[in-house]
Amino acid sequence: MTDHRAKTDFVAFVQYLLEQVYAKARRIHLVLDNLNTHFRKCFEEVLGIRAANKLLRRVVFHYTPKHASWLNMAEIEIGILDRQCLDRRLPDRDALASEVNAWQRRRNNERRCIEWTFSRQDADLKMARHYVA
Repeated sequence: MTDHRAKTDFVAFVQYLLEQVYAKARRIHLVLDNLNTHFRKCFEEVLGIRAANKLLRRVVFHYTPKHASWLNMAEIEIGILDRQCLDRRLPDRDALASEVNAWQRRRNNERRCIEWTFSRQDADLKMARHYVA
């Protein structure tokens, strides 16, 4: 968690993942939204092209859709976190981290999961106006 969403923070985080957390992994896969700091260009600007290429050889980015976030399981889980845990003002980052960790432990202990109920038929109805006849 950082105070800002700067490209230097994101690049440092990915470096940390590769060098510390998953140092032995040949490749890691990251699921990301389309925030402007989540692209190769930011790595090149922060590290330089050669260092960025070396680092990014071990990373595969999977981007969530720009639209229809309600279909994205990660976005659904974040919405649940927001409603159940972050529905009030917290005094500082430590309190935020503590609350989120407690919520996550409780959710995992209860083996809570997302009940996916959106069917192909639901999708056809919801998106019919976008289909080409």
